[in-house]
Amino acid sequence: MRAANSPGFQVGPIFGHAGDGNFHCILPMCEDDSPEYTQSLFGINDRLIRRAIKAGGTCTGEHGVGVGKKKYLVSQYGEPTVEAMRTLKRAFDPLNIMNPGKIVDIAPIDSE
Repeated sequence: MRAANSPGFQVGPIFGHAGDGNFHCILPMCEDDSPEYTQSLFGINDRLIRRAIKAGGTCTGEHGVGVGKKKYLVSQYGEPTVEAMRTLKRAFDPLNIMNPGKIVDIAPIDSE
């Protein structure tokens, strides 16, 4: 176990609602944090998400995927399911004007 004042040590509260299996990690970050510290927080977040998926959980709970977790969709659902999501997105939003870059990426169909 490392001391709280040792280099690379991060502290952040975890809270959740166990009834539906959600937990939330608060990994504090400030604009003036060092790149090393910021990268270590992203690494912690990545490991937490990968462990949750490996254990049969999800990369996200009630807050949705957005942009921060879309890179985990294939590992969670598989490529065929994510491609089905892209197909639906293309069908309902062929110009990619509704929340572009969120959840799945698609190339907009040329409007001309």
